[in-house]
Amino acid sequence: MTTFDEREQGFERKFAHDQELEFKATARRNRLLGEWAAGLMGLATAEEYARAVVKSDFEQPGDEDVLRKVFEDLKGAGVSTTEGEVRMKMAELLAQAREQIKSE
Repeated sequence: MTTFDEREQGFERKFAHDQELEFKATARRNRLLGEWAAGLMGLATAEEYARAVVKSDFEQPGDEDVLRKVFEDLKGAGVSTTEGEVRMKMAELLAQAREQIKSE
């Protein structure tokens, strides 16, 4: 195996590792977001709602489905919030989730 091949495989392994970490961070962010929203809505079943939020991310790739679910649920529960506030919370929780995963 040449040095070039070894280097290429190293980059591929790093890319795969980075993608796995980002997937885990996004899933954790969604769980944290679900717990946050459940608290705002006063739900007794925060863990169940958090699982529903994580599951909503698998319906379509990207954050829009998660944002839409949480924002609509908050609005439906009478919580006064904006889409921008939910987006900001998602960004904050993603940074928090990344830090948690790095420290594990």
